[in-house]
Amino acid sequence: MSLVRRALPTDAAEVLRLRQVMIDSLAPAPASSDWHTESLPGLRRRLAEPDGDFGAFVVDHPERPGALAALVVGTVEYRIGRAGNPHGTVGFVFSVATDPDARRRGYARACMDALLAWFRERGVRQVQLTASADAEPLYVSLGFKPKPDPLLELLL
Repeated sequence: MSLVRRALPTDAAEVLRLRQVMIDSLAPAPASSDWHTESLPGLRRRLAEPDGDFGAFVVDHPERPGALAALVVGTVEYRIGRAGNPHGTVGFVFSVATDPDARRRGYARACMDALLAWFRERGVRQVQLTASADAEPLYVSLGFKPKPDPLLELLL
Protein backbone atom coordinates (compact mmCIF):
# COMPACT_ATOMS: atom_id res chain seq x y z
CA MET A 1 0.00 0.00 0.00
CA SER A 2 1.36 3.40 -0.99
CA LEU A 3 2.10 6.03 1.62
CA VAL A 4 1.32 8.79 -0.89
CA ARG A 5 -2.16 10.26 -1.20
CA ARG A 6 -3.82 13.27 -2.75
CA ALA A 7 -3.91 16.23 -0.41
CA LEU A 8 -7.37 17.10 0.90
CA PRO A 9 -8.86 20.49 1.83
CA THR A 10 -8.36 19.51 5.49
CA ASP A 11 -4.61 19.31 4.79
CA ALA A 12 -4.37 22.94 3.69
CA ALA A 13 -2.77 24.32 6.85
CA GLU A 14 -0.14 21.54 6.82
CA VAL A 15 0.48 22.09 3.10
CA LEU A 16 1.20 25.74 3.86
CA ARG A 17 3.46 24.75 6.77
CA LEU A 18 5.54 22.50 4.52
CA ARG A 19 5.61 25.13 1.78
CA GLN A 20 7.03 27.50 4.40
CA VAL A 21 9.68 24.88 5.25
CA MET A 22 10.68 24.92 1.57
CA ILE A 23 10.66 28.73 1.38
CA ASP A 24 12.73 29.03 4.56
CA SER A 25 15.30 26.58 3.19
CA LEU A 26 15.79 28.74 0.09
CA ALA A 27 15.80 32.19 1.69
CA PRO A 28 18.89 33.56 3.45
CA ALA A 29 16.77 34.70 6.42
CA PRO A 30 13.55 33.18 7.77
CA ALA A 31 10.53 34.46 5.86
CA SER A 32 7.29 35.62 7.40
CA SER A 33 4.34 33.24 7.50
CA ASP A 34 1.81 36.07 7.79
CA TRP A 35 0.56 35.23 4.29
CA HIS A 36 -0.78 31.81 5.37
CA THR A 37 -4.12 33.16 6.65
CA GLU A 38 -4.84 34.94 3.37
CA SER A 39 -3.71 31.96 1.28
CA LEU A 40 -5.65 29.26 3.16
CA PRO A 41 -9.17 29.70 1.62
CA GLY A 42 -7.87 29.64 -1.97
CA LEU A 43 -5.72 26.60 -1.28
CA ARG A 44 -8.66 24.74 0.29
CA ARG A 45 -10.73 25.44 -2.84
CA ARG A 46 -7.99 24.12 -5.13
CA LEU A 47 -7.52 20.99 -3.02
CA ALA A 48 -11.27 20.32 -3.30
CA GLU A 49 -11.03 20.11 -7.13
CA PRO A 50 -9.58 16.63 -7.78
CA ASP A 51 -10.11 16.88 -11.55
CA GLY A 52 -8.61 20.34 -11.97
CA ASP A 53 -5.18 21.44 -13.12
CA PHE A 54 -3.72 21.55 -9.59
CA GLY A 55 -2.22 18.40 -8.08
CA ALA A 56 -0.92 18.05 -4.54
CA PHE A 57 0.42 14.77 -3.15
CA VAL A 58 1.43 14.16 0.45
CA VAL A 59 2.70 11.59 2.91
CA ASP A 60 1.33 11.63 6.45
CA HIS A 61 3.92 12.02 9.17
CA PRO A 62 4.44 8.59 10.77
CA GLU A 63 5.26 9.99 14.24
CA ARG A 64 2.96 13.02 14.42
CA PRO A 65 -0.74 12.34 13.79
CA GLY A 66 -2.35 15.15 11.80
CA ALA A 67 0.97 16.38 10.43
CA LEU A 68 2.41 15.85 6.96
CA ALA A 69 5.89 14.45 6.37
CA ALA A 70 6.22 15.41 2.69
CA LEU A 71 4.53 17.42 -0.02
CA VAL A 72 4.77 17.78 -3.79
CA VAL A 73 2.59 20.22 -5.74
CA GLY A 74 2.30 20.90 -9.45
CA THR A 75 0.03 22.38 -12.07
CA VAL A 76 -0.87 21.56 -15.64
CA GLU A 77 -0.53 24.62 -17.86
CA TYR A 78 -1.43 25.25 -21.48
CA ARG A 79 1.10 26.93 -23.74
CA ILE A 80 0.86 27.14 -27.50
CA GLY A 81 2.15 23.89 -28.96
CA ARG A 82 5.53 23.43 -30.56
CA ALA A 83 7.69 20.64 -31.97
CA GLY A 84 7.98 17.97 -29.30
CA ASN A 85 4.85 19.21 -27.52
CA PRO A 86 2.19 19.93 -30.17
CA HIS A 87 -0.65 19.99 -27.61
CA GLY A 88 1.09 22.61 -25.49
CA THR A 89 0.45 20.94 -22.13
CA VAL A 90 3.25 21.50 -19.64
CA GLY A 91 3.51 20.31 -16.07
CA PHE A 92 5.16 22.60 -13.59
CA VAL A 93 6.37 21.41 -10.18
CA PHE A 94 6.52 24.32 -7.76
CA SER A 95 6.56 22.95 -4.22
CA VAL A 96 8.52 19.99 -2.94
CA ALA A 97 9.11 19.85 0.79
CA THR A 98 9.88 17.30 3.46
CA ASP A 99 9.58 17.96 7.17
CA PRO A 100 13.13 18.19 8.55
CA ASP A 101 12.58 15.26 10.95
CA ALA A 102 11.19 13.02 8.17
CA ARG A 103 13.95 13.37 5.58
CA ARG A 104 15.94 10.58 3.92
CA ARG A 105 12.99 8.15 3.94
CA GLY A 106 12.07 8.38 0.25
CA TYR A 107 8.92 10.44 0.82
CA ALA A 108 9.76 13.23 -1.67
CA ARG A 109 10.60 10.66 -4.36
CA ALA A 110 7.35 8.77 -3.72
CA CYS A 111 5.38 12.02 -3.95
CA MET A 112 7.21 13.00 -7.14
CA ASP A 113 6.40 9.60 -8.66
CA ALA A 114 2.70 10.18 -7.87
CA LEU A 115 2.77 13.69 -9.35
CA LEU A 116 4.52 12.48 -12.52
CA ALA A 117 1.88 9.74 -12.91
CA TRP A 118 -0.83 12.39 -12.44
CA PHE A 119 0.81 14.51 -15.16
CA ARG A 120 0.92 11.50 -17.52
CA GLU A 121 -2.80 10.83 -16.91
CA ARG A 122 -3.51 14.39 -18.09
CA GLY A 123 -1.48 14.04 -21.28
CA VAL A 124 1.48 16.08 -20.07
CA ARG A 125 4.68 15.16 -21.87
CA GLN A 126 6.91 17.99 -20.63
CA VAL A 127 7.50 18.82 -16.96
CA GLN A 128 9.50 21.75 -15.64
CA LEU A 129 10.75 22.81 -12.23
CA THR A 130 13.37 24.91 -10.55
CA ALA A 131 15.61 23.10 -8.10
CA SER A 132 17.77 23.95 -5.16
CA ALA A 133 21.28 22.51 -5.19
CA ASP A 134 20.27 20.09 -2.41
CA ALA A 135 17.25 18.77 -4.34
CA GLU A 136 18.83 18.60 -7.81
CA PRO A 137 20.17 15.02 -7.41
CA LEU A 138 16.62 13.74 -6.78
CA TYR A 139 15.30 15.39 -9.94
CA VAL A 140 18.24 14.25 -12.05
CA SER A 141 17.65 10.68 -10.83
CA LEU A 142 14.05 11.03 -12.05
CA GLY A 143 15.27 12.06 -15.52
CA PHE A 144 15.13 15.87 -15.32
CA LYS A 145 17.87 17.66 -17.25
CA PRO A 146 19.19 21.20 -16.79
CA LYS A 147 18.16 23.75 -19.38
CA PRO A 148 20.11 26.84 -20.38
CA ASP A 149 17.00 29.04 -20.50
CA PRO A 150 17.27 31.78 -17.86
CA LEU A 151 14.13 32.58 -15.92
CA LEU A 152 13.16 36.22 -15.65
CA GLU A 153 10.38 37.49 -13.39
CA LEU A 154 8.28 40.64 -13.16
CA LEU A 155 6.15 41.29 -10.08
CA LEU A 156 3.01 43.29 -10.87
